[in-house]
Amino acid sequence: MKIISYNVNGIRAAINKGWLDWLKATNADIVCLQEIKATPDQIADLQQLNALGYHHFWYPAKKKGYSGTAILTKKEPKHVEYGCGIEPYDDEGRIIRADFDDFSVMSAYFPSGSSGDERQGFKYQFLADFEVYAEDLLKSYPKLLICGDYNICHKAIDIHNPKSNANSSGFLPEERAWMEKFINSGFIDTFRHLNPDPHHYTWWSYRAGARAKNLGWRIDYHLLSAPMLANIKRASILPEAKHSDHCPILLELAL
Repeated sequence: MKIISYNVNGIRAAINKGWLDWLKATNADIVCLQEIKATPDQIADLQQLNALGYHHFWYPAKKKGYSGTAILTKKEPKHVEYGCGIEPYDDEGRIIRADFDDFSVMSAYFPSGSSGDERQGFKYQFLADFEVYAEDLLKSYPKLLICGDYNICHKAIDIHNPKSNANSSGFLPEERAWMEKFINSGFIDTFRHLNPDPHHYTWWSYRAGARAKNLGWRIDYHLLSAPMLANIKRASILPEAKHSDHCPILLELAL
């Protein structure tokens, strides 16, 4: 099973950059999207997803043109859960989950704190609440994949210049410590499990030609619950796909 996670930074903008053709060529079984920035009625080419064989489930933010998540899947889920039951996060469409016979898949868009102290505080509260939510979820869904944009670089290897970014949101000691604790609570960073090498990133600033110079951050993850360790077949980053300031990440599972 081939699973892709992709922060598209606006699904309509991505479609205008050829995202649908890319999606067809990729032929993934499940696609988790973040930062869709649109409601389904605003997406003109939605019927093309039907033609590609996808069931699609959208969880937009209440605020127009902001945040939001989605899951596309060729196999119809048994159940789709919209949100986590915490209103401030659900209002921003940050979590959607699809349950299948073998496992469950979540598309999550963690808040960014880069706009200032207020949103950084919101991010810290989200992290605390999400940790409790995920711990409880694992009791009912022990085979769980949490894909998405975590807006955190876990380790120095995950960012192009750790020294100059030591005080940057997304690489703060408290955020990195949370990531370490969360992974150690029962998850596998699937990319790092198979790829120990540096210089692999999933997001680049639009400024100063950062992407061409590969001055990036790895903030997008497939975190897989420990009971599914033996199912990991392949994990990779796809930087050649350029529909967003992020690139997609790929996970293949043998089920």
